[in-house]
Amino acid sequence: MNAATILKAKGRDVQSIRPDATLEEAAQQLSARGVGCLVVMERGGRLSGILSERDIVREIARGGAARLQAKVADCMTKPVHTCSLTDSIDQLMADMTTRRFRHIPVVENGEMIGLVSIGDVVKLRIAEAEMETQAMRAYITAG
Repeated sequence: MNAATILKAKGRDVQSIRPDATLEEAAQQLSARGVGCLVVMERGGRLSGILSERDIVREIARGGAARLQAKVADCMTKPVHTCSLTDSIDQLMADMTTRRFRHIPVVENGEMIGLVSIGDVVKLRIAEAEMETQAMRAYITAG
């Protein structure tokens, strides 16, 4: 199973924000949409960063509530580490754990086509383990 499997199950809808938006606007969008990060997209559709809840909390810790007026471009995580449709679940899990991030954009032919979260990876890995368990039980009882 790979990133393509995840996107097939969850869809390719990605929440984005402009780099010139404020952290306050980003926090409102995160809350309204119930997501943990926003992909930062330039006007031409180019991926320029990711802004997570963690990034916003870090900024508030540094400078208080006044930091909510800061621009997304000044606070986003960059450069963005991406993956491809063929990256395996194990590879995604290892990258996310090693690099300590929870979201990774999926890019195909230079264009972002979806976003995978650590929750998506864990959910699919659990489903994979359950399928293996069921197959093993069926094998044992058939034998």
